[in-house]
Amino acid sequence: MEKILNFINGKHLEPVSQSYIPDHCPMNGEVYAHIPDSDERDVEMAVNAALDAFRIWKKYPAEKRAACLFNLASLIEKNAEEFARAETIDNGKPITLSRSVDIPRGSANFRFYAHALLQMHTEAYPMDDVALNYVLRQPVGVAGCISPWNLPLYLFSWKVAPALAAGCTVVAKPSELTPMTAYMLSRYIAEAGFPDGVFNIVHGLGAKAGNAIVSHPKIPAISFTGGTVTGKHISSVAAPMFKKLSLELGGKNPNIIFADCDFDAMMKTTLLSSFSNQGQICLCGSRIYVEESIYEKFKQEFVARTKELILGNPLDEKTRIGAVVSQAHKNKILGYIELAKKEGGTILCGGHEARLEGPLKNGYYVMPTIIEGLSHTCRTNQEEIFGPVVTIQPFRTEEEVLEMANSTMYGLSSTLWTNNLKRAHRMASELEAGIVWVNGWLIRDLRTPFGGMKASGIGREGGLQAIEFFTEEKNVCIKL
Repeated sequence: MEKILNFINGKHLEPVSQSYIPDHCPMNGEVYAHIPDSDERDVEMAVNAALDAFRIWKKYPAEKRAACLFNLASLIEKNAEEFARAETIDNGKPITLSRSVDIPRGSANFRFYAHALLQMHTEAYPMDDVALNYVLRQPVGVAGCISPWNLPLYLFSWKVAPALAAGCTVVAKPSELTPMTAYMLSRYIAEAGFPDGVFNIVHGLGAKAGNAIVSHPKIPAISFTGGTVTGKHISSVAAPMFKKLSLELGGKNPNIIFADCDFDAMMKTTLLSSFSNQGQICLCGSRIYVEESIYEKFKQEFVARTKELILGNPLDEKTRIGAVVSQAHKNKILGYIELAKKEGGTILCGGHEARLEGPLKNGYYVMPTIIEGLSHTCRTNQEEIFGPVVTIQPFRTEEEVLEMANSTMYGLSSTLWTNNLKRAHRMASELEAGIVWVNGWLIRDLRTPFGGMKASGIGREGGLQAIEFFTEEKNVCIKL
């Protein structure tokens, strides 16, 4: 039974309250660790440490800051198998996914922002013989970074890496559901060369530790990834305090399939975009719209391939569908499946929880589920389920499918399958989404901006935009 500790000012500390929260393993439902039930007192300690360290860190040469980030990336890579196993046990995702996506991306984020930091530049604006203007880009101070449970190390590192690269110090809170890899990372922070207090990690509940970070008057920037409801609360607290906000929130992403697509490539990728990480990726395509002429062919093939997906022990190399993250989340997903039935949907496959035998009998498993026969305006097609559940629906025209695709309050991503180049450009322009993938899914270049429209968030992460978020621009004008 592991006891997780906070990491504040270069030391692993118990919470001030001396209270702990049980951490359940999704694959078997058992408590296997305890995390700090931190509150505003722990956050205050972390902020004070970060403020003191900021005086040092902001003056570190770019090369020295980059070296710390490079070192941390290398330490993740050196211990990749340990990180991958911990991620799977803590989250429930298949070990193959942790090895191939989560942990490599965690190290890549630190490595990318180490490189990006060394490429940063500012502008100068000469005014003939009158004056010279130049722009200083300076770190905002202490950054509050709150990350979700679905891609724990992946998204945790995506927030803290650009903040540290910008010269900010950090008070970070990983999800209380998946704290393990952030805790493991804290063991290597000092070894990577970061001065004490630069990188602080406070574990605990969102309502206590998270809210204390968001509302702290000496944290001027908040970067949050999570649910839209929580994002609204954060906005209500932080906006009146004039904090900088980056919010990456929910999604209800359309997957639009035209008859002229490469059918085999589309089918292979649609399985991934529907059920990867048990559908617990904000970019999953949970609403699938198929041109009427190929709808029946698609339905038969999609259902058949979905039934072949192996659900089982996440640590088994053959498993493709693991456990969802918690009992509460499993119940939420099953509740939406029941709602879909009441709304007139037909379950084509799945539609129920899965019971494994032996030590995993109490794990949180849901069969991959396909539903048809629903209106695009029903709750099942409008609200984020965030599980292995997709709906399928035929369409006839571009205009019809655009109306259906854009009908939700979300606008994070969309996927479009067509070999008609003109159609691809037309549709990409009209889709209300921060990302449009054409003939592919989850292809990510870290240089590109990431984020959503409407209720899917505020601002953009990724690329130089992420570093710039953690800075303030200052114009200096020198009269000649």
